Amino acid sequence: MKITDVRATLLRFDGPAWMDALNVIGERRVVLVEVETDGGLVGLGEADALGAGHLVAAAVEQDVRPLLVGQDPALIERLHDLLMRRLVLRARRGPVMAAIAGVDIAVWDIFGKDVGRPVYQLLGGYRDRVAAYASGGFYAEGKGLDELAAEARGYVDRGFGAMKMKLGRRPHELLFGADRCRTAPRDDLERVRVVREALGPDRALMVDVNTCWDVPTALRLGRQLEELDVAFLEEPISADDVAGSARLAAALDLPIAGYETELSPAGFVDLIERGAIDVAQPDVIRTGGFTACRRIAAVAAARHMPIAPHAFASAVSTVANLHFLASLPNGGLLEYCQYPGPLMDELLIGMPPVDADGTVALPTGPGLGVELNRAVVARFRV
Repeated sequence: MKITDVRATLLRFDGPAWMDALNVIGERRVVLVEVETDGGLVGLGEADALGAGHLVAAAVEQDVRPLLVGQDPALIERLHDLLMRRLVLRARRGPVMAAIAGVDIAVWDIFGKDVGRPVYQLLGGYRDRVAAYASGGFYAEGKGLDELAAEARGYVDRGFGAMKMKLGRRPHELLFGADRCRTAPRDDLERVRVVREALGPDRALMVDVNTCWDVPTALRLGRQLEELDVAFLEEPISADDVAGSARLAAALDLPIAGYETELSPAGFVDLIERGAIDVAQPDVIRTGGFTACRRIAAVAAARHMPIAPHAFASAVSTVANLHFLASLPNGGLLEYCQYPGPLMDELLIGMPPVDADGTVALPTGPGLGVELNRAVVARFRV
């Protein structure tokens, strides 16, 4: 069997505006990747749009496709290293790395379909059900403490055992130095108190700062978050400040999770080995696909560190990271995106739901165990 074509499809959905610490996002862009073979099998993947979906789609078709057409899709490790070596000047991070990730997911999907087994079993297979958390708690116009508490109670009613919320939003432009983190800490801490109360003592609460703090701010607020029983603090500072993150991890009992903004496998190994994180968060649609992320997970497992991947794009991203987590002995919680819209809710046929106990069952079909809803693809195709 040989690869005959590799193509990318860019989708766009204009939805309600939401905010994290740094951005206002009113649209979702998704880059679907499909790999075709002469045996009739087609693999599905997703490449993270990274805020520049047209560049990622171009990287799939202009950089990756010429190297893969004619190759045997079963030689997955070889194909991954071929792409990383031949594209080394532009593949270590950014759009080309995301393109490689999307293709890698698709060839694993082909492998599963060819042998009739789900991907998570081919990756090693550890569990057939994964606990999920509701990834929400965004900032939005007109969304106050009452609305935030109601959102949290809604997740409890749906069976989620954990929730993640955003912190650190500030109304002015980005600044640097001492002025960079003019947050209103009392407001942020009040947001956490309200959500903590709404969730109750038996459900986990995580917070995500999206890199907006500096080290002193993270130390000061991190100590107060410990008192509010927060399970982990995600991306408190820039992923480039590995030494600073290591200081935080050493000083706080609150686990440091990260860094979704680190797309390089070598960068994740550096974070792990230097003690800069307590929870590793690679994303299979960003950081080289299953092949690269399972290497990161092996390094983390050797240091008894859990994996809780970033997964905040389309339903394909969620399913791919679900398979990844289910294959790991050190697999943690699955991020389940709560941004509303058809690219999460309608894109896939066979999308596994979150059950009443807050877990997600693995698809039993071969490969990823899902298929695209072509009507939805046509509706949102750019």
